[in-house]
Amino acid sequence: MSTLDEEARPRRRLSREERQRQLLDVAWQMVREEGTDVLSLGRLAEQAGVTKPVVYDHFKTRAGLLAALYVDFDTRQTVLMDAALEASEPTLEGRAGVIAASYVQCVLSQGREIPGVIASLDASPELTSIKCEYESAFLAKCRTALAPFAGKDGVTPAGLRVMLGAAEALSHAAVTGEITPEEARDELRATIVAMVERNARRN
Repeated sequence: MSTLDEEARPRRRLSREERQRQLLDVAWQMVREEGTDVLSLGRLAEQAGVTKPVVYDHFKTRAGLLAALYVDFDTRQTVLMDAALEASEPTLEGRAGVIAASYVQCVLSQGREIPGVIASLDASPELTSIKCEYESAFLAKCRTALAPFAGKDGVTPAGLRVMLGAAEALSHAAVTGEITPEEARDELRATIVAMVERNARRN
């Protein structure tokens, strides 16, 4: 088929879901290459090759775009961890290993982009509430996965916060190259196991 024929063929119109996926992919690329400071709806429209109204229809505001990026990240993390938990050995080491590997792998997949997005979320009370909502869902999933090994009262909220703090710090260190991904996963797994065992002894 000639180039002229290809150009004459009308382009398939993207569905709303496909367009949003395209816009999010372009936004992630912009954050990766230039950081979150340059991220605006106007720049996103320019980079994605669409009109501004299209971008505003999907995200409304810059805050809405940042929130959508965080939700996109969290959704991938959830899918990855759910599948791994389903296939894991029903042991404390097995469950802790899945949580550690899933968290580190998901952060590494976004390279240096996600810390910038999270920092931007933390700067806004509205966006901080969204981050807290998804963090709570993640911690609830971890509590359920670890409950059989934590004694009659289960894992405490304080213990879960220790785990999350370690996960964020170790993943960031792996992204910056301070430690290897393997070291991050191993240390996080050991931290989770120790935290759950401590809970079990208290119960």
